[in-house]
Amino acid sequence: MSLVSSTEMLKRARKEGYCIGAFNVHTMEMLQAVVEAAEEAESPLILQTTVGTVKHLGPEYVAAIAKVAAKSVQVPIALHLDHCHDYELIERCIQAGYTSVMIDASMHPFSQNVEQTKRVVELAHRSGVNVEAELGKVGGVEDELVVAEEDAVLADPTECEEFAVLTGVDTLAPAIGTAHGMYKGEPKIAFSRLEQIAGRVGVPLVLHGGSGIPEEQVKRAVALGMAKMNVATELRIAFSDAIKQVFGENPQENDPRTYMKRAKQAVKAIAQAKMAMCGCVGKAAGQ
Repeated sequence: MSLVSSTEMLKRARKEGYCIGAFNVHTMEMLQAVVEAAEEAESPLILQTTVGTVKHLGPEYVAAIAKVAAKSVQVPIALHLDHCHDYELIERCIQAGYTSVMIDASMHPFSQNVEQTKRVVELAHRSGVNVEAELGKVGGVEDELVVAEEDAVLADPTECEEFAVLTGVDTLAPAIGTAHGMYKGEPKIAFSRLEQIAGRVGVPLVLHGGSGIPEEQVKRAVALGMAKMNVATELRIAFSDAIKQVFGENPQENDPRTYMKRAKQAVKAIAQAKMAMCGCVGKAAGQ
């Protein structure tokens, strides 16, 4: 199969009450691991790269690898650019073959967020590319994005409704108390706020900060309208810990194929667990 836009797969997920895992990958091995997990689970998949990863690898390299991966399996795969503020980089990723992009202007006033998002929507929709945006401020650290806990702001349900209408955005990531990175304690998701937003906004909603959220909370969020869950930090930790374990067992190891194999297995296991948690196992059929 070719890479597909995530728009239709996410609409179906919200309609049918499940969530699609969106996994941030930083190497070819991480990408291969989550693709293998999706194929075995017969699950639709969203591959994601941060701005830092795109700058490190180049969008053309990432898109080329993702296209090869998509052709090798029978499950639908979308390629998403996460948390980007740069219009030119978004444009370059679309030209390279990305099928979904996130314009994150949530740090700006509402009107400016609307203006910047509309501009990206106009660009992306010419190529059938999904657009995600954010309202409120999700706390934590992801690449160059740093939002202190005290600066995190929950999304306003009325603004979410107005924003979706004004921008024509395909998916919306409302801040509801989750955070990027691993949680120091129990996540404090504002489920009542999520329920209000879901009641006003018809487009699929996105749960950022999916690493470390307990299964019962994930399932509750999905039941209320979350159709996409981002997972990043858990994958990086699993990948790195597996490599450390190899060198702990054999400090003289110098074959990347040996330690990357172990790292791939670790990432694949996390991805499979998240897919089961999201309820998207077996949902590739008919897409």
